Amino acid sequence: MSQRELAIRTGMTEKHISTVISGQKNISPLFARRLEYALGIDASFWMNLQNNYDEEILSYEEIHAISDEEFSILDNLDVTANSLADYDFFKVSDDKVEMVLNYRKFFGVSDLTNIPKLSSLNSFPFHANTNAELYALFTWQKLCELLNKDNVITHNFDIDKLVNCIPDIKKGMYEKPHMIQKYLSDIFSKCGIAFCIVPQIKGLSAKGYIRKNTSGAVQFCVTGNQKYADEFWLDIFHELSHLINGDAKNSFIDFEDSNEGIDLKAEIKAENFLIDRQDYIEFVDSKKYERIVEIERFAKNQNVPDFIVKSRLAKDKYITWNERKIFEWGA
Repeated sequence: MSQRELAIRTGMTEKHISTVISGQKNISPLFARRLEYALGIDASFWMNLQNNYDEEILSYEEIHAISDEEFSILDNLDVTANSLADYDFFKVSDDKVEMVLNYRKFFGVSDLTNIPKLSSLNSFPFHANTNAELYALFTWQKLCELLNKDNVITHNFDIDKLVNCIPDIKKGMYEKPHMIQKYLSDIFSKCGIAFCIVPQIKGLSAKGYIRKNTSGAVQFCVTGNQKYADEFWLDIFHELSHLINGDAKNSFIDFEDSNEGIDLKAEIKAENFLIDRQDYIEFVDSKKYERIVEIERFAKNQNVPDFIVKSRLAKDKYITWNERKIFEWGA
């Protein structure tokens, strides 16, 4: 069919037909409908052709518009790529262009240079010594959100329920490591908390993440890279203490090297949750800690494993403790 005949059948000018065929004009919804009349092929077919073409053009332009600055950010994300390689929601590639596009989708930004401007990142009391640390922090925060997104909580955070559940949480210390997340998740969900254990990212000292959702529930994550069982459980109770103390107004990330007053208060509360303060003072004063059997008896009375008591005694320099309990994931 000649362009002239197609123009007559569609009621368009020959010039319009020519510019569409040469790719200078798009197939509009009106022209797609008229092509349906003229050629007997559904308008949706022509619209899909146009959409596919537009998407290819957009992808081409997007790829060739990546700035050198955005490419340079990949150098700061080398470590995080290794941390994300095990997850289905992120694909690691040797192609730098593909990696920029993958990170854009992962972070939810149209340009990687916009990451430091995000208010959610700037709200944390964190001073990055390098750009790599800054991007590692944002990667870990995003990882916390993604790994916890399917943990749907239907009711508001209830601080009283959480405090009342402390004895049940302590029982989790007797669970095998691979069962701990499910055990704690079941308890925390009753308190309006979505819980997840998230691997740490190399070079980042974050140990806990708390975020209050608009629904009234709380997202709570801790790192699972601790080598020793006492470290892990102290971190759990430390972050819970921050939550109970109201330190997380909207979102909060706790760091290993934090020396703020709120961190000291959380540490004291966590220790008292694990071991009754007055009982501990009396136990120390009696010097019963000099006998292993007495430590084990005291731990049983406090409803905690003996490694919790030994950790506290070692921290306070009453004993030297070299045989710490190693978690399976830290072995």
